[in-house]
Parts: sequence; C-alpha cells; structure tokens
Amino acid sequence: MLCFVAITAAAQTALTWDEVRVRFLSANPTVRAGQFTIDEARADEITAHLRPNPEGSLSFDQFPIVGDITNPWPNLAFEGTLSYLVERRHKRDLRLNSAQGATSIAVSSQADTVRTMLFDVRGAFVQTLQAKAFQTLAQQNLQSYDQFLGVSREQLDAGDIARIDFDRLQLQRVQYESDVQTADVNLRTAKIELMRLLNDRTPLDQFDVTGVYDFTESIPAQDSLRQAALDTRPDLKGAIQAVAKATIDHRLAIANGSTDPTLGVNVGNQTTPDNSTPPLSTWFGAGVSIPLRIFDRNQGEKLRTDLDIGRNQQLLEATRAQVLADVDSGYATVMSTVALLRPYKATYLDEATRVLDTVRFSYRSGGASLVELILAQQEYRAVRVTYVNLVASFLNAVNQLNMAVGREVVP
Repeated sequence: MLCFVAITAAAQTALTWDEVRVRFLSANPTVRAGQFTIDEARADEITAHLRPNPEGSLSFDQFPIVGDITNPWPNLAFEGTLSYLVERRHKRDLRLNSAQGATSIAVSSQADTVRTMLFDVRGAFVQTLQAKAFQTLAQQNLQSYDQFLGVSREQLDAGDIARIDFDRLQLQRVQYESDVQTADVNLRTAKIELMRLLNDRTPLDQFDVTGVYDFTESIPAQDSLRQAALDTRPDLKGAIQAVAKATIDHRLAIANGSTDPTLGVNVGNQTTPDNSTPPLSTWFGAGVSIPLRIFDRNQGEKLRTDLDIGRNQQLLEATRAQVLADVDSGYATVMSTVALLRPYKATYLDEATRVLDTVRFSYRSGGASLVELILAQQEYRAVRVTYVNLVASFLNAVNQLNMAVGREVVP
C-alpha cells in the first residue's frame, strides 16, 4: 500500500504546462489580490450611481425672552421643510459610465498583470525542463564515460595502454561528475522558483513537471501575429478604454458645470393667544433654490479632462507601436533560434556522436592519440550542451512571442 501511495503521489505532482497555468491562476496571491481591485471598482459603480439624499429640517420659533417666559407655548411657531437636489444633464448616468470605464480598465490591467506573470511562470517552467534535460544529459554522459573507462581499465590490465594515459582518462571523469552535481542543483533551484510562483507547498522531491523539450517549425505568419496582438493585448485594450473613459469624464465635467436646482416644500403652524387673530396660523409653501454660477462653472475640470483625452490618445498610439514592436522582435528571435536549431538536429548531433565513437574505437586500436580522444569528447559534450541551451532559447523565445501577442499562439 505504501508503495502504491508513493507512486500515485509522484504521478500527481508531474504537472504539464496547462496544469501549471491553472494552478497559477487559482493559487498565486498576486493574481488573487488583483481580483479584489476589480471587485472594488464594481463597488465604486454602486456609489457613482447613487441618487442625492433628500434633506429635511424642523424648526421651532417664537420662544419669549421677555415677559412671561415661564409659558412659551402661546406664540410658538414651528416649520417643517423637505428639499431635494435635482441633477440635470445626466450627471448620475455619466458618473456611472465613468465608474464602469474604471472597472473595464481594472479588468484589462488585471489581465495584463496575469499576462506578464504568466511569462515569468512559463520561464520558470522552461528553466525546470532545461534543468531536467541537463540532468539527463549529464547522467547519460557520465554513464557512457564510465563504460568507456571500464573498457580502458581492461586495456590497462592487458598492457595495451600506459598507466599515465589511463590516469588522464580517469581525471576527465571529474568534469562529468561536476556536470551531474551542477544539474541537480539547477533543477532544485528551478523547482523552488516555480513553486514560489504557484504558491505550492509540496515537498520539493515530490514536485515535478513534464513537457516536450524540443522545437517546432510551425510558427504562424508574422502578419497574423501582429493582428492577433492588436486584437488581444490587454494593455492595448486598457489604453483604448482609458481614452473612452477620459471622453466620458470630459462630458461629466461639462455637466457638472451646469446649475442644479433644489426643490423644496415646507409646512408650518403658529399658535396664538385667544385674544389675537393672526391672518394665517397654518400654512404650506414650495420653493426652488438655484445657485448662481457666476464665478465657478467648473472651468478647471473642463480644461483638465479635455487635455486628458489628448494625453490618453497619445498613450494609445505609443502602446500600439509597442505592441507591434514586441511582436516583431519576438518573431525575429523565434525564427533566428529555429534557424540555429535546424542544422543541429539534422546534422551536428549525429556527427558529434559518430566522431566520438570513431575516435574511441581508433584510440582502443592504437590509431588515435589521447589528445585526439579528449578533444573528441569535449566536442561531443559541447555540441550536446549547446543543443540543450538552444532548445531552451527557443522555448523562451516562444514564451516571449506569446506574451507579445497576449495569448498562446505557439504551444
């Protein structure tokens, strides 16, 4: 049972890229905190669409201060007033539209934050795959060299090679051992960084990722990538929404410069002594109050919001240019890396293996020197390491291109 549970746990922690992305979106604290910003913006929409509160007042008058002050009631008068501010020129709707624009910008800003953070997550994912590839390569190189050393030891025992040559071969093993240790450390470091981004508390030895560590030549056309970026990039959407919000804010500033009347009604009553006959003891009235906007007509906000429209339009143009530049740069990097990888996969890897096998056979047969053997081994190792690095460069370039477009266009 324990073996079965251990195998099951290990299988569950080997995450694909799609699983890593889902975990990141659901567990990363920065992403979850950004969602609260959107919820706060939606709460501001409620505040922006609220109607003005009516105002009520109640006053008592005619309290005597001379004469018979012990009996204030005979001449007491009271009045109740109810008033309400009437907002003109659609101020309330414009405030709601402005708040909704702010919410849209918050949504786009959150999407852009996720876009840039996904770039970091995929970079850590690629780094982990690269470290695993290096670890596998280092272990294979060490195993292959140990087999070669075993054959060389038999030759030493048979007297076919000198002791000094065998010792030099033995010293070369240190480099392969160092590669294995370095690969182990790099793999643990890459896993730690990826787990930090995922907010994952899984024990390090039980955490693993899996994915295809290779390159593809199926890259979409540059023009389609540029159009996809213009349609998808959240920062570009946010810039467009900022222009729209600035326009609404300017309309709101103009509306706020208009006069809003306050309508009111009042009712009152005045008690009198028995020997007096006032013309009216109970009354009802209505009134309207209109501010005289002689000096303050919201001129400053009208000018500021008008200038803000122009500023956001320029920022939109700058963002659009940056989007296209990002796509072009990412596309050029991907295609350059593919051009470097193509001959390695087609020719160089097989040639390096063939040369090493030939020189090893020649050395065992006495047809090659020790120096030639060491050089062949170093060349083989350099070619394999370069290929692993180039694949990582391709995957990172694809990651950069996907971020430039705003979505995954190359898996």
